[in-house]
Amino acid sequence: MKKILIIEDDKFLRELLTQKLLKKNFRVLEALDGEEGIKNIKKEKPDLVLLNLILPGIDGFEVLSKMREDPVLSTIPVIILSNLGQKEEVEKGFKLGAVDYLIKAHFSLGEIIEKVKNALE
Repeated sequence: MKKILIIEDDKFLRELLTQKLLKKNFRVLEALDGEEGIKNIKKEKPDLVLLNLILPGIDGFEVLSKMREDPVLSTIPVIILSNLGQKEEVEKGFKLGAVDYLIKAHFSLGEIIEKVKNALE
């Protein structure tokens, strides 16, 4: 069973994503901020990380940077899920190694889950 870590400070969205992923037979881990996210990534080695960029404390870009510095963690695919949709932010996300960049308002939960499945194949 594939493990997905959701790093998202929005409780409502996090719970919706968790429910959807559980229904699709994923194991789901949650983190409310970047620091907790990094701890979970190191401890649990998830198969994929769904990462918000605007987080309390360490932001999503910092989480990505820290993952890329660690040879073990740098292979874990990360999908950014953010409200930030400026070209610079999207480019920065990909440059730091994200496999996909989804702007929250543009994707339904179902589409997000599809992107997760595709990234894991």
